[in-house]
Amino acid sequence: MRVFISAGETSGDFHASTVVAELTLRYPDAEISGVAGSQMIEQGCTPLHHMHELNVMGIGDVLRSLSRIRKVEKSILGWCANNRPDAAVLVDFSSFHMRLGRKLRAMGIPVVHFIAPKLWAWGAWRVRKLKQSQDQLASILPFETQWFAEHGIDAKYVGNPSAVACESGWSSSELKQHLDIGEEQPLLALLPGSRPQELKAHVPILAETLRAVKADIPDLACVVPLAPGVKVSELELLWEQGAVPVSRTQAGYALRADAAVAVSGTATLELALWNVPTVLIYRASALMVFIARRLVKLNCAGLANIILGDRPVMPELIQENCTLEKILPELLPLLRDTGVARMQRSEFGRLRELLGHQKPAVGVVDMIESLL
Repeated sequence: MRVFISAGETSGDFHASTVVAELTLRYPDAEISGVAGSQMIEQGCTPLHHMHELNVMGIGDVLRSLSRIRKVEKSILGWCANNRPDAAVLVDFSSFHMRLGRKLRAMGIPVVHFIAPKLWAWGAWRVRKLKQSQDQLASILPFETQWFAEHGIDAKYVGNPSAVACESGWSSSELKQHLDIGEEQPLLALLPGSRPQELKAHVPILAETLRAVKADIPDLACVVPLAPGVKVSELELLWEQGAVPVSRTQAGYALRADAAVAVSGTATLELALWNVPTVLIYRASALMVFIARRLVKLNCAGLANIILGDRPVMPELIQENCTLEKILPELLPLLRDTGVARMQRSEFGRLRELLGHQKPAVGVVDMIESLL
């Protein structure tokens, strides 16, 4: 078997690496090549290009990188024409992969798109392009299958990577032991994001929040996970307030704190799966928020909230609402384990039931087999 697989960013590299591992398990002699990151390469994928060649951020960066991106696409199509892979797996990164998928299918190569683009949030007008760019669509959010069915695409829910990953790792007690704090000592987790603009926007308000909460709860301990690529110095304001770091790459990592304040993103879904009552925050440029509020057709920003019926199970404090005065009244009841905290935990139990336990890579490889 010969398979082409492509990822364009760090999260895609991880998800693609699980597919490479599952393919290798079932087909030890499979030849797997593609646009790869370090995790894919570690699992045995031969890199035709490194994913960093595609990893761009913001409109300006995209425009400056167009020539390079087009050269990568041309190189991929040339390799596929010469080597004729039995199937292609395109992981997330929809803007590039929908265009590439359409061209691969025109060459007679069947395409699995793993991690369906979030057209239900915005961009429903791209449904036609998605229809043209894949033979099988693997979804990681259970409600997506109905939305895509209503738009003429047969998507299959293959499980959620975070749901699988968050089943293991440190318990709450083990996390506190790792941090060398007392079993009864309240533990707050702060997650400021990982992108430079997110850190710039959120580290100051989180440091301010930590200082205010410690004035109310003197024995409070605080942990901040270090995302890959984030420098310790970028979080200096949090260390000054007594927060301690923990590496996300450490064996057994799980952030089962007593409560959290987290920037919107996959981290808020992970916290829900770890059963951590959470306040979601987000600040962005005025232009980005202006555009988002006109394009996005949802009430909520957090994935856990969206999956649980598009309602704010986690309170969401976005843009002008992301202030100390609004964060504190939402956070303190969570740290004191009031009814609000118990309500969140109850809803998070339902979330885990909705997402299930199946491993997405298994479903994706099943799709590849069905195409062959």
